[in-house]
Amino acid sequence: MMIKNADIVIIGGGVIGCSIAYNLAKLGAEDIVLLEKNTLASGSTGRCGAGIRQQFGTEMNCILARESIKIFENLSEELDYEIELNQGGYLILAYTEREVNQFKKNVALQQSLGIDSRFITVKEAKEIVPPLNTEGVLAATFCPTDGHADPFKTNFAYAEAAKRLGVKIYTFTEVKEIETKNNRIVAVNTDKGKIFTSIVVNAAGGYSGVIGKMAGLDLPVYSQRHQILITEPVDPLFRPMLMSFSHNFYCQQTPHGSIIMGFGDPNEPKGYDMGSSWQFAREMAQKITAVVPLLKEVSMVRQWAGLYNVSPDAQPILGEHPKMSGFYMAIGFSGHGFMLAPVTSKLIAELILTGRTSLSIEDKLDVGRFERGELILEPSVV
Repeated sequence: MMIKNADIVIIGGGVIGCSIAYNLAKLGAEDIVLLEKNTLASGSTGRCGAGIRQQFGTEMNCILARESIKIFENLSEELDYEIELNQGGYLILAYTEREVNQFKKNVALQQSLGIDSRFITVKEAKEIVPPLNTEGVLAATFCPTDGHADPFKTNFAYAEAAKRLGVKIYTFTEVKEIETKNNRIVAVNTDKGKIFTSIVVNAAGGYSGVIGKMAGLDLPVYSQRHQILITEPVDPLFRPMLMSFSHNFYCQQTPHGSIIMGFGDPNEPKGYDMGSSWQFAREMAQKITAVVPLLKEVSMVRQWAGLYNVSPDAQPILGEHPKMSGFYMAIGFSGHGFMLAPVTSKLIAELILTGRTSLSIEDKLDVGRFERGELILEPSVV
């Protein structure tokens, strides 16, 4: 039987929702319910590329990523669940003069914020990733504390820790309607019954816009398919995540030995399509074998797709909606939700329970920034 009343209802069982549930409970909140229409990690979290990087081009994303890395480094211990954090770094390749200039600015910003990134030569890039084809590469950046973790294990770790602290998690429970009165949250209707509550947290990832409409809100996000493929396991070739913005790809070797890679198609229509295409597989193979020719001999095992939930400036939308009291959002991560989850979930929990956050995000990542025209576009997105 599902409970009838809750202090806080979180919608979405991905890493964002589960980590918010954990952080709320850790700070002493009670009567927390998390609703997931499918299984935990069945949405964007379980379909993501698993990377964690601090090499961004906006101050806010750099700070969020830096603070998330600090939490990731101790997360297996804190949650008593091995998340397989592997800090092999990120090697980001510059192929144009414009990128070289942007990367110099990015590194200067990152270093000013205490991030251990550096601008490096082509020769140094080749030393870090020996199988790299450096043709056309002008320079690169590298941050040794970037890396990757297991998204499923991280998601489950937060969920199990939240449950130990009393959070009730209902999977296969779909939200059908959000009841409001006088611009306040009143209840959440699901296919298993109604829960009366005054606080809803929208952590629905690719479906966050749909949840917004249920509360009568038109949220400035859209969803878009992002495809990924994975190869058979091979002997260790390189440790860092390899990335290029102009050639539009990311690629990394998992602890298991398989190589995972993806890119964002600029012509991908907005929507909820999560099918896979042979066109993607072919284009991805062409992109990556040009950069790491050794991969020509490696077999692809499978491919899949997930949804990016994209905001107008590719930075997340965090906080309470000004037109709906009790409606909180952690949405619009634009492909960076997994890597930013540890700190954003902590900030959302602080905001709900105290009205303040330990990092100043309220006037920088709030939904009102779009109406105010205060977009600071993130230049470093694949």
